[in-house]
Amino acid sequence: MTGHGHKHGPEQGHGHKHGHGHGVSATADRRLLGAALALILVFMVGEVAVGLIAGSLALITDAAHMTTDAFAIALALVTMRIAARPPKGGFTYGLRRAEILSAQLNGLTLILLTGYFTYEGVRRLIEPHAVEGKFVFWTALVGIAVNIAATWLISRADRSSLNIEGAFQHILNDLFAFIATAIAGLVVWTTGFNRADAIASLLVAGLMLKAGYGLLRDAGRVLMEAAPAGIDPSELGTRLAARPCVHEVHDLHVWEVSSGYPALSAHVLVDTGGDCHAVRRDLQEVLRTSYGITHTTLEVDHVHESAADGHGHCDDPHGPRHVGDARTPHKHT
Repeated sequence: MTGHGHKHGPEQGHGHKHGHGHGVSATADRRLLGAALALILVFMVGEVAVGLIAGSLALITDAAHMTTDAFAIALALVTMRIAARPPKGGFTYGLRRAEILSAQLNGLTLILLTGYFTYEGVRRLIEPHAVEGKFVFWTALVGIAVNIAATWLISRADRSSLNIEGAFQHILNDLFAFIATAIAGLVVWTTGFNRADAIASLLVAGLMLKAGYGLLRDAGRVLMEAAPAGIDPSELGTRLAARPCVHEVHDLHVWEVSSGYPALSAHVLVDTGGDCHAVRRDLQEVLRTSYGITHTTLEVDHVHESAADGHGHCDDPHGPRHVGDARTPHKHT
């Protein structure tokens, strides 16, 4: 191909605006997560102590759930540092996708916990255990306050990051768990109906399953290099092809390197007499302002030059061809 400008324009650079890419914001996120982690660890120790004194399996189970919350936040903190490392060696994008692996692990943990709590809930429905409702109720109220504070802290961080969103979902589900536990504790305390504890556990398990599935789905889309949510590649290609002097757009690929870091590559054919560099800059501006895509690789050629050297299309083309107005689009065969 003739190799007209296809690299990043001068306005592109590598200071992309994806999420909290700057040092100050990343530091603020780490502080918020650290504060939430400290809150959870302190309460978790106290909850275990009360659970042992009261002989409450429900409180011990909640403490175990909070252990996974602490693990999720700690994992998010470690992953943030790993993902911030600059590209090196064979990792040309750096280690940004470490946060996606972290999100998948958090989602998988939630689903595994769903299985455990479902099993325990059904078992306790069949064979109710004696529960100290009074201790459960008051401890759960404190747990609600702690989790509201932790949820508020993490909600102030950059939740466009799947890594942080995974930690947030853990804390949010724990908040729901404590609300259910408090209600169950009050019912047991006032009525002696011990099965209320099991029913609450099953309700929470359903919420955990939904959150875990959502994390696995979103992380899976990134790993499979699907188009970012909210971007229709077909509509995007048609819009680019409709720009002045654009003859055709093909081999269009749009994906996410990591959450909040979209990227795009495409081969653009420009009408005879058109300015390839001007077209490239125009398309980059459209992608930046309309789609938030700043990491672009556009290979731009004149249509007659591409036809002359026999390389108007790539050897292994993918997807549809998007052509300008007054032309008929068709797919590669």
